[in-house]
Amino acid sequence: MAAQHGRTTTDSVATAVAPVVAGAGLFLEGVVLTRAGSKSVVRVTVDLPEDAVGSVDSDTLGDVSRALSAALDEQDVVAGAYTLEVSTPGTSRALTELRHFKRARTRLVTLRLHDGGTVEGRLVDVVDEAPGPQLVLEDGTRVAVDDVRKGKVEVELKRPDAADTDDASDGPAEDHPEDGAGDDPAGTHDTTGSARHKEA
Repeated sequence: MAAQHGRTTTDSVATAVAPVVAGAGLFLEGVVLTRAGSKSVVRVTVDLPEDAVGSVDSDTLGDVSRALSAALDEQDVVAGAYTLEVSTPGTSRALTELRHFKRARTRLVTLRLHDGGTVEGRLVDVVDEAPGPQLVLEDGTRVAVDDVRKGKVEVELKRPDAADTDDASDGPAEDHPEDGAGDDPAGTHDTTGSARHKEA
């Protein structure tokens, strides 16, 4: 599916990448399409399913980056040269949805409440109880999800359950030039797309 009249839309990119992300067992968090000079920049954010604990490891992120790059090139949904950046939400994502809280299990969180209060602690579970889902902290404190205005995962230098799969983000980019558009830099693909990922 060629990019119509030389234009690319976020929806067309999302439609192309969604099956690839799902096929890798991941969740498509978002797609952002911007321009950087004469090139497009396609940013795809992926995450583990909400029932999973931990983070997307760098090998999986690299594999899905290559698969996404191949899919975009095959379907030709991005007009002209572009750079594909594939990342995970990382700790900078605000916790505003139920799935965000589920993904934050085992992490140290700060919860800003609608009444102006603040609750801090390690989130160990999210349980479905009447009248609504509850966040369970390590010390036994329970906070209704509906009472939380916004949550935040705190950065820890060393977590109790830290593993090599801690938050992967984005990293060195690979550019996909248009045909004949200059030399192919080291570490890039000689096609019309690219991928990048990095470990936090």
